[in-house]
Amino acid sequence: MVNHKIAVCILFCASLLAAPLVSHQSISAQPPPSPDPRFGVVEAFYAPEAATQAGVGWERVLFWWRGLQPNGPHEWDVHYFPDGVLNEERAQGREIVGMLANAPDWANGGQGTAGVPQGLYLPYNDANNLWGQFVHRIVALYKGRIDHWIIWNEPDVWDPGHPGYTWAGSVEDYYQLLKVGYLAAKEANPQCTIHLAGLTYWWDAEHGREQYFSRFLNVVAQDPTAPDHNYYFDVVTLHIYFRTQSVYDIVTFFRQAMRQHGLEKPVWINETNAPPSEDPQDPVADPRFVVTLDEQASFIIQSFALGLAAGAERIAVYKMIDWPKPADAVEPYGLLRDDGSPRPAFAAYQVVTTYFAGTQDAFLERSANLDQVTLVQGERTTTVIWNRSPAPKKGIIPAIASQALLVDKEGHTEAVAAVDGRYTLDLAGAVCSDPGCIIAGSPLLLVEEGPVAARGSLIPPPPTSSLVSTATPLAAGTSTPTPTETPTWTPVPTDTPLPSATPAHTPRPTAAPVVSNPAASARGLLNTLTYLGIYLVCVVILAVGYFAGALIWWRRSSSS
Repeated sequence: MVNHKIAVCILFCASLLAAPLVSHQSISAQPPPSPDPRFGVVEAFYAPEAATQAGVGWERVLFWWRGLQPNGPHEWDVHYFPDGVLNEERAQGREIVGMLANAPDWANGGQGTAGVPQGLYLPYNDANNLWGQFVHRIVALYKGRIDHWIIWNEPDVWDPGHPGYTWAGSVEDYYQLLKVGYLAAKEANPQCTIHLAGLTYWWDAEHGREQYFSRFLNVVAQDPTAPDHNYYFDVVTLHIYFRTQSVYDIVTFFRQAMRQHGLEKPVWINETNAPPSEDPQDPVADPRFVVTLDEQASFIIQSFALGLAAGAERIAVYKMIDWPKPADAVEPYGLLRDDGSPRPAFAAYQVVTTYFAGTQDAFLERSANLDQVTLVQGERTTTVIWNRSPAPKKGIIPAIASQALLVDKEGHTEAVAAVDGRYTLDLAGAVCSDPGCIIAGSPLLLVEEGPVAARGSLIPPPPTSSLVSTATPLAAGTSTPTPTETPTWTPVPTDTPLPSATPAHTPRPTAAPVVSNPAASARGLLNTLTYLGIYLVCVVILAVGYFAGALIWWRRSSSS
């Protein structure tokens, strides 16, 4: 016991000499994280230094057919996406994913950018199948440098008057476009990956239409050649915006739709964001949804967490920078403004790339008001938690380790300690700038060293008592006390559930009953005096060391 106390004394003295302060630092002050290929930003090459600082792992680049071959099949604009830019992006660790769309007028009979290419139903390698020839050429040109190709963009936008309208053909026409593109691309580069066009979900959901993806899968199911060619696509692509809770639900819907057809393919979220309408530097006059800069930052972290929990393989923000600057009536999507200044969402994205990296598995749990996503990272566990209701709440997370790092969406960090085996976090309510309250409150990250299986292991066991309590019946007319509401976490979907993390007030330790024991009191007094003596010894040692050093310094100064 005495040796242990001496060790405590030494540690205490050392802590006085070099006591670490609680860290409150911005993520931007830290070195850029190594890129995780799962986390991307659209068109990062427009701001390459910021993309490196943000830890962008992949980016989508548009290859407009009409931009590469505006006047005929023998033309090719070699300056459309310069090799120097491509090589620099790859040198920074960013994988390029190309998107092919927008047929030129000479290739679709002057139907405009949404027109169906001519010769589409000819064999994919027929010289008059203009789309097949284009796909083969571009995939062969970039083989080994760009090996992911998305076939078209948002064919589910069905209104010809909408700026996002890109496809005038039927679902059957799009399937043929995909089929030809798949066969031509695989011939040019057998190792390439072909992505389905990005789908919006909401264009059908808000108008009561059957989902485009469901109609597409029905067409695929009628093609007897599809199974031999991996159904002519390798990855499903989604574009999900504005509504926090919809990210998880939409990914889950698409995965379930595939399972109903016996398919299991990766899902990528190629575009996600809640572009702000309330940026003072870029206000939007008549926005579809009202979103503040603060809410955009919250959405970035929430959407990535929910995407991982739903099983998305990769996720990207649309987009890196507002260049060219959008019109006043269009929401500014960029993590950076057109002048290069960062929005708060930029720091939120850095939080994602720093603390979500290395995630091996993720799962979502929901209570009445809170969402909690647990990121399984081997010997590290990161819990992302936020409040869906407008009122502030407390989130209680059973501890894995006795200490953890608390991170907010701006990247500020703070060392926190568990109390009674739990962390109690104050969660801000949702701002609800839009009447629909579409974005939840500010998220917090709890980063612990230890496997998720250890969660709750530090909670002390409940006290046991040999006394038997006899319930006393209430007198007539006495009302039964209202029990305190205790919401419980529901795993979504069914995974190995974590111990309950119930939002409630901060628990207070129950006072132990006082028992008179003279011997114990004497031992307690002796221990107190012993520790007091050790403390005084430490102080004396420090004082002697300080004055001895000062004396030595004075003598050396005098002799010189």
